[in-house]
Amino acid sequence: MKMIQGIKVYGNLQEVLDPSHTCLVVWDVQKGLFSRIFNPEELAKNLKGLVTKLRSKVPIVYTLITPPDKQVRSSWTYYSMMKRFGVDDPNKLPDFMGKGNPDREVIPDVQPQEKDIVIEKPTASIFIGTYFEFMMKNRGIETIIFTGIATEIGVESSARDAANRGFYPVIAADCVSSMDKEAHERSLENMKKMFICEKSEKIIEAVLHPAAVSG
Repeated sequence: MKMIQGIKVYGNLQEVLDPSHTCLVVWDVQKGLFSRIFNPEELAKNLKGLVTKLRSKVPIVYTLITPPDKQVRSSWTYYSMMKRFGVDDPNKLPDFMGKGNPDREVIPDVQPQEKDIVIEKPTASIFIGTYFEFMMKNRGIETIIFTGIATEIGVESSARDAANRGFYPVIAADCVSSMDKEAHERSLENMKKMFICEKSEKIIEAVLHPAAVSG
């Protein structure tokens, strides 16, 4: 670790992922999305391994897509959803991820447990319309490990927002996925240039064996 103007700058992955200042985000791993990704078995296996190993070490935050009430949704929301579902009238839109919809449930392999944090959020960023940033800063969190669906949408959007707010974004490269394999791969290539992207095995090793504190 280096210091400049009283600011800590971490020097390696172990320092970045020290469990004392790290949290894990499980982004939108809900049945309605999971059933449509290109590699469901692989994602479930890798994510389960990461969550199981880190659960007793760092806070785990789950997100759930929670559309705002229809009367306060933006025009853009209706427009983009109409394109997504291929309809020409907003009245024809399905009740996407509405409360009570079984598609909204987290997949069984990585269900949240009692001490985990579950956040309902209305946008493709964990920071917009939630108290996530306050919760993390109150707990002294500096590093956020991102996993989940979809790589090129909420994961990348939230990682960019995290960096803009001064957090260290770490992408678990084998624990993110998408309905579009090509978009997933392009997004990972983008994020490798901007953030820290590592396989879950390397992340687990760094969290379980943090750097020794000197001095």
